[in-house]
Parts: sequence; C-alpha cells; structure tokens
Amino acid sequence: MRHPESFSLTQIQPYTLHKPAFSFLTITEPVNGSYREKGSKFLAFAFPVEDEAAIQAELAALRKAHYDAHHHCYAWVLGPEGVQYRANDDGEPAHSAGDPILGQLRSRQLTNILVVVVRYFGGTKLGVGGLIHAYREAVADALNKASIIRKEVMFSMTIRYGFGSTPEVMKLIKEFDATIIAEQYDDTAVLQVNVPLKHREALVEKLELLKALKHEIDKRVP
Repeated sequence: MRHPESFSLTQIQPYTLHKPAFSFLTITEPVNGSYREKGSKFLAFAFPVEDEAAIQAELAALRKAHYDAHHHCYAWVLGPEGVQYRANDDGEPAHSAGDPILGQLRSRQLTNILVVVVRYFGGTKLGVGGLIHAYREAVADALNKASIIRKEVMFSMTIRYGFGSTPEVMKLIKEFDATIIAEQYDDTAVLQVNVPLKHREALVEKLELLKALKHEIDKRVP
C-alpha cells in the first residue's frame, strides 16, 4: 500500500497586520557628494544598510575619518515600508539638517539607506534657510550619482517532504522564484528557501491543493 507523502512548512519571518510592501528602492553601493556655500563645505556620504548596527558602524567610521569637522548630520530609513527612520541635526539649528536629508530620501522613496553630511564651517553663518538648502543640495549631489535598484521583499520557509514528492516541490520552487539556501536529506527531505513575499498567498494555495490531492501536509504559516 502506498503511503501518502508528507509535507511540512514553517515560515521564519513574521507578518504584520497591514498590507505589506512587496518591493522597495535602495542604492547598490556607497556614493559621495558635496556642496559649498560661503566657505562652508558640506560632504555627503550615502550608504546602503540593512540594520542599525550597520548604521552605527558607518557613523563611527566617518566620525573617525572626519574628526575635525564641526557637524556630522544624518538621516536613515530602514524596512521595506520605510517605517523605521531617524534624522539628526548634530548641533545645527533644529530641523535645519536632519530633516532636509530625510526629505531627500523620502522624495526618492529610498529605504535601507543612511546619508551623512559632514560640515566644515567656513566662518560665515548661513541661517536656517541657508542650512536647509545646503544640506539638501549636498545629499542631492550624492544621490544623483547613485545606482538605484528595486529589491524584492523575501520571506524564509522550510519545506519538509517525502522523496516521492520531489518533482512537485521542485516545480513549486521554480514556479514561485524560490531560492534554496539550505538542504538536508535523511528519512525525508528538508529545504529552507527564500521566496518573494508577493508569491506567499499563491504558494500557500498550491500547498493546500497538494493536501486536497491526498498528500499529508503539516502547514504552519503565521
């Protein structure tokens, strides 16, 4: 008697209750820009980042390299939906530096990015309006040089299945653009895969279809 093949899957990353973003825009590599106004130099540095640890590392490196600068103002945005962000004036008048930097990131819909503008004071005060303009222009100069790409939001899933169901599993992996990142073979096969978030509902539906076709499926998707 033929025993039904068994499947189990576990999603690694949690889902939020609001509609998720399926892709986002970011830069591919660090870029620099600059702006000068009345003797002051504004040096902009943009970095692609994945988390706050990377942000702090880049900030520390710039502070060390430009230890003699008067200000290290910055803004960053994280996450596919850009809900994590921060702007810092670093001693400049309130909202004259960090907010203009952040505004450039928002206007270009960029996330997973840090931009720092290092200012060397030239001896002449620019006023709040002048500072806003200078910081905005320095960031624009850097971002105009950046290579911007759209990245897919991915989620991780573990699929366990009997060897007899290998063709069906491989077909789903190909159909939904999944990438195998780990695999283990014992009494059953276990694959850990990354899948574009936009395919989540369709993939779950196909797994439910296998269950309806008498495959034994243990499915856990939060």
